[in-house]
Amino acid sequence: MAEPEILFERQGHAGLITLNRPGALNALSHGMVTALSDALRQWRDDPSIRLVIVRAVGRAFCAGGDVRTVIEAGQGDPVQKSFFEAEYRLNAAIKAFPKPYIALVDGYVMGGGAGISVHGSHRVFGEKAVFSMPETGIGFFPDVGSSFFLSRMPSQIGLYCALAAVRLARGDALHAGIATHAAPAAAFDAIVASLAETDDVDAVLAGFIEPVAPETLGTLDAAIEVVFATGSVESILARLDGLEGALAEWGGRTAAAIRTKSPTSLRVALRQIRAARDLEFEDCIRLDWRIACAMLDGHDFYEGVRAALIDKDQSPRWNPGTLDAVDPRAIEGHFVAPLDGDIPLP
Repeated sequence: MAEPEILFERQGHAGLITLNRPGALNALSHGMVTALSDALRQWRDDPSIRLVIVRAVGRAFCAGGDVRTVIEAGQGDPVQKSFFEAEYRLNAAIKAFPKPYIALVDGYVMGGGAGISVHGSHRVFGEKAVFSMPETGIGFFPDVGSSFFLSRMPSQIGLYCALAAVRLARGDALHAGIATHAAPAAAFDAIVASLAETDDVDAVLAGFIEPVAPETLGTLDAAIEVVFATGSVESILARLDGLEGALAEWGGRTAAAIRTKSPTSLRVALRQIRAARDLEFEDCIRLDWRIACAMLDGHDFYEGVRAALIDKDQSPRWNPGTLDAVDPRAIEGHFVAPLDGDIPLP
């Protein structure tokens, strides 16, 4: 019998969740999403559970949602929308969870993995933790409520992450506010044991944290602010292309990365992240639902997943293939409620 993809146990007064799908980098299946939602619903109202801890087995915390399975269900299959509805409702439940929710993160935390960690109260990153929202590279967009925290990062770092699908190691993640603490991954078991016996999460974590400097950010903040603060995707690319001196290499590399992404995804993500600055979290989730429904009816998401995860040729054929060919009316269609209405939230 195959092992469960996600494990639940009680340790002291902690509810302990373990992602247990290491062969798939703990990508979230529909069943994992449903089981996690059910556990949080029970533990929310259980006075014997005072906090929740989520951790993972293997070399990744969670590399995202299982979008390959979503795509293979076939365009128009109800399974597709039901997965995203369940996932987004879970993200909202984590954000609103009334008890401490501590994510112990080592390895990749991407896409849907950010949705089950960053919305919690405490995010402890180990040495190998790497954060990314890579969705523009698969013809999708930064979803799972990520626009809420991306739009609130300092110095336009969130928009930089969204458009270029940048990977942030743990020092950069701390600097950007993705992580709240850095601690050795070897200490995670001790952290769990200590949290299970106390109510003072911050005091426990203070005994394990270690100082970590940003790997790439900090010195880049001013340039990121100037490049990404205003204008269209084209104007952002022009600013990157025009950088000189010590910033020229970074600018060229970042511009090249952005140019590989879906033109539709880039235009949608730019508008989405900027709109999210003025939205409450639940409104960000509703916006995600609208965009996801539109993209499930489109082309690029299927093509992006094919190129990245199915055929693995890394050569997506976007349609439209250039920024100037993207119809503004098509972009507008991603921001209106679908015919069957907005997502119902708890």
